[in-house]
Amino acid sequence: MLSYDIKKADSDSLYHYLYKCIKKDILSGVLPADEKLPSKRPFAVHLGVSVITVENAYAQLLAEGFIYTEPRKGFFVSAIDTGKTFGHLQSATQANLKQSREAQNYSEDQFSNFYKNSIGKPASPQKYLADFVNNQVDPESFPFSTWAKNMRKIICENQKELLEPSPYGGLMGLRKSIAKFLRGFRNMDVDPSQIIMGAGTDYLYGLLVQLLGFDKKYGVEDPGYSKISKIYRKMNVVCNFIPMDASGVIIDQLEETCTDVIHISPSHHFPSGIVTPVSRRYELLSWAAKSSNRYIVEDDYDSEFRMVGSPIPAMKNIDVMDKVIYINTFSKTLTSSARFSYMVLPKPLAKKFHEEFSFYACTISTLEQLALAKFIDDGSFEKHINRMRNLYRGRRDTLLHAISKSKLSHLVEISEENAGLHFIMRIQTRLSDEEFCKRAEEKGVRIGALSDYYTEASPSEHQFIINYSALSSKKLDKALNALYEVAVS
Repeated sequence: MLSYDIKKADSDSLYHYLYKCIKKDILSGVLPADEKLPSKRPFAVHLGVSVITVENAYAQLLAEGFIYTEPRKGFFVSAIDTGKTFGHLQSATQANLKQSREAQNYSEDQFSNFYKNSIGKPASPQKYLADFVNNQVDPESFPFSTWAKNMRKIICENQKELLEPSPYGGLMGLRKSIAKFLRGFRNMDVDPSQIIMGAGTDYLYGLLVQLLGFDKKYGVEDPGYSKISKIYRKMNVVCNFIPMDASGVIIDQLEETCTDVIHISPSHHFPSGIVTPVSRRYELLSWAAKSSNRYIVEDDYDSEFRMVGSPIPAMKNIDVMDKVIYINTFSKTLTSSARFSYMVLPKPLAKKFHEEFSFYACTISTLEQLALAKFIDDGSFEKHINRMRNLYRGRRDTLLHAISKSKLSHLVEISEENAGLHFIMRIQTRLSDEEFCKRAEEKGVRIGALSDYYTEASPSEHQFIINYSALSSKKLDKALNALYEVAVS
């Protein structure tokens, strides 16, 4: 039986230490593919830990794709080929790898109201019993008082800096703050000079096309977030829609379409909610390593809101060939209207960006950059994330409980509910997705179908996307009853 010295866990939780030990043995080959792992109870007794510790460690490994399970048989090691990732282009990229190693007097209440108004109020929504399409964050949870206090202090103490132009990549202080946050939260070791700030990911996508080249063929997930493909097409570049299976984009389709740059959301795909397992991640890195023109854009848009276990590690963490461009936003953690987004470029691309695009001005105001840096540095951001995660977990649990107690319960199947701010609900009905959504809206329930996000015919009939971040529970029972009536009609 496997043996690990649990006493070496130090500051780690026991389950996370056990998870890391097993993960290390899988990646090193000590635990070969398809080997059966010990049953949870005997393993717990052997290690001198609780069964829940082993369960949590296995759950995290399962979520990331390091192991798989077979009903009534147990847990087994997944086949993960890490070797071929490093075989391609080693001689061709040695030079790049070497190069990449080189670097007013407002009161606080008045100011809070001023900033609250400057963010703006969303247009008055149509009165629905429930709106499962709305994926905006909870506007009542924005930390206005803390934010206003920070901004007032900045205006009083940083007047000279406020009047100076912001560097092209954003203020170095903010980039250092984000680098520190990424190190602590995502275990990513990045140099602040690799971080480029921008007012929204839309703007950053445009910069990427200019940086990587208009001659490249760009790929997006199918199904996927349609806005990305629209931006690429407006930039007049080739945009391929890459089909997906249960593990993510299909590698053969990348080859067939001659795609150079693929945009993916491996930690929580939108809209299907799937997590790309580690085996497919290594396959993608191997694909990228075959050509100096190939890159992976990793969109980590809501990694902060995994509801069970630890966040799924970023692909950037296992990228040894500098092929992953990491992109993220504060839209889900703070507010979409503030437009705080950033990308982490591989060091060779960061150097190229500095040489060719440093004439650009940063599109986020200096005042807001300073406020965000302070919000991160004084620990307010981490506290806010923890508070929001608890709020959204409670909101999700309330919704799942209401579904389980409703008439709809025996007609539905829930999946992908443990990550991000939406899940998938399969509903048994004879209606087409289009007709179902139409009739639901007539009854006061706004809902969207997974099939709407495919460019080709969808294999996902009768699966619906349930966003709950802005959901009110006041009329939830009536809404679920309305969906039941539509389903059986």
